[in-house]
Amino acid sequence: MTRLLHISDLHFGPPFLPDVSEGVVKAVSRLGPDAVVATGDLTQRAKRHQFAAAAEFLRTLEVPVVVTPGNHDVPLYRVWERFAGPYRLYRAHVSPELDSVCRLPGAVIVALNSTRRFTFTNGRIRRWQLRFADDAFRTAPPRAARVVATHHHFAPPPDFEGGNVMPGAKRALRAFKACGVELVLAGHMHRSYIGSSLDFFPGEGDSRGIVVVQCGTTTSSRGRGRERFRNTLNVIDIDSDRLRIVHCLWSPSSSSFVPVSEHVFPRGDRLYLEPSEPS
Repeated sequence: MTRLLHISDLHFGPPFLPDVSEGVVKAVSRLGPDAVVATGDLTQRAKRHQFAAAAEFLRTLEVPVVVTPGNHDVPLYRVWERFAGPYRLYRAHVSPELDSVCRLPGAVIVALNSTRRFTFTNGRIRRWQLRFADDAFRTAPPRAARVVATHHHFAPPPDFEGGNVMPGAKRALRAFKACGVELVLAGHMHRSYIGSSLDFFPGEGDSRGIVVVQCGTTTSSRGRGRERFRNTLNVIDIDSDRLRIVHCLWSPSSSSFVPVSEHVFPRGDRLYLEPSEPS
């Protein structure tokens, strides 16, 4: 089994919640994931000290971290820096790569940078990035789960208020399906959603689609909609025949992330889950 811990929208800066971040560190220690996937917005305003704090936090997790920038990780008010060197501080403190590949024994994770210097809120996935992902997945072992991580979302928020999907989302999902992607992880909306791409983009001849997992804000006070003032993360277990996603909510009373829902999807050629005895 391969286990991933999915966090997002940390927002180091004024909205950041240090006590909740300590809960993330404890969750990593307790759950023992093979990797943590952080889907963007590490900082609130892309400042040097915010990146330094975010990078130090990621190092304390002591497991491999797959990370991609979010729109808040690109300078907003420092206009010259935004256009001349939008990722300079991100590269210096977090990762020199904006698009990356992480290979684990049971999964290949491709992180794609969906931010753009000319776009302030919404994002884009370019055609060359789709080719980048296809090249990475082409050499993946046959039974390895193929996972894509971005900041911007491919499915609308659960309350359908604002947060339009990025342009070209349907094209990207078709390309991901063609190269065997089973799971897409994202953030940006500050509220969670776990479902299938078919919930929004039904396709002819496609009986299952791609599992879509959105994470709310894990360590900030900027939750929206039904997750206003709430913090969430996802625990993802990848077995040979199923994907299991446990959605967890921060509980101030217990100072820990507690499971609130569980979602199980078949893998491979299976269209249905095999019946099993209750444990």
